[in-house]
Amino acid sequence: MNYSYRLHPKATEDIANAYAWYEEIQTGLGERFIQTVKNKIENILSSPALYGSKKKGFRETIIGKDFPFLVVYKILDSEKEILISSIFHAKRNPKNKYRKI
Repeated sequence: MNYSYRLHPKATEDIANAYAWYEEIQTGLGERFIQTVKNKIENILSSPALYGSKKKGFRETIIGKDFPFLVVYKILDSEKEILISSIFHAKRNPKNKYRKI
């Protein structure tokens, strides 16, 4: 099955904020973060049901060992779309992880 994806506006903001923070730490680290996010999204698109369902039909997976962020998403089968709700820092309050769609 070929799925497309869509980022919730706040997920786009999550990525931009993390990118800026990592670039401030070390030049090029933000780019590595972006590439890691892209790789994880590609992985999700190829096997969206690989990661188990959590709360309210959301699924989540860590983006990579170097970055403590989760990709939180829903599979919209009828539209063949993955809706990425957030790129969530794993050490933050988990009650804010699941955004209304």
